[in-house]
Amino acid sequence: MNIAKERKAIDAALDEYRRWLDVIPDEEFDVTPPDGSWSYAEVYSHIMQATLGSSIALERCTHGNCEPNKKGLTLAGRFVMLFGSLPPVKVKVPADVNAKVAVNKISKEDAKNLIIKCRRRVETTAPLIKASLPINKYKHPRLGMLNARQWFKFIRVHLEHHLNQLQRVKNKFTKAK
Repeated sequence: MNIAKERKAIDAALDEYRRWLDVIPDEEFDVTPPDGSWSYAEVYSHIMQATLGSSIALERCTHGNCEPNKKGLTLAGRFVMLFGSLPPVKVKVPADVNAKVAVNKISKEDAKNLIIKCRRRVETTAPLIKASLPINKYKHPRLGMLNARQWFKFIRVHLEHHLNQLQRVKNKFTKAK
């Protein structure tokens, strides 16, 4: 994995999230689409909280604040690391994970601030990855035991995955008009 390449892709994804905030109509931002799926606000709440949480796990791995571990990735984890994307199946988030990363309807201002916070976390954690030990791993609820490099890649993959979700939300509002 090329850390600089992943960092560039993460920055590009965060730029795209910021760009979307300028084009999403204010009156639609926190409105639940007609099919009952997540609003834009909920997508932003989820992805930014998950990015922050993943950066904390990554940092724990870089500082060795997790038990060294020989356990590895789950099948889903191997898929994500090999293909650089999430499996193309809709997955129900486990209740314990939902409790940690509760999805809320946040404001556009909150979303902007969370993007800034995520950028800062990426800036401070990316330089630590190179020196981290691959044996220092922290558990992802679905992907298994990830080391710092894998957490960094997951951040990129997850950010890109939910950019597609923003387009799906937009399409739902367009069809409803």
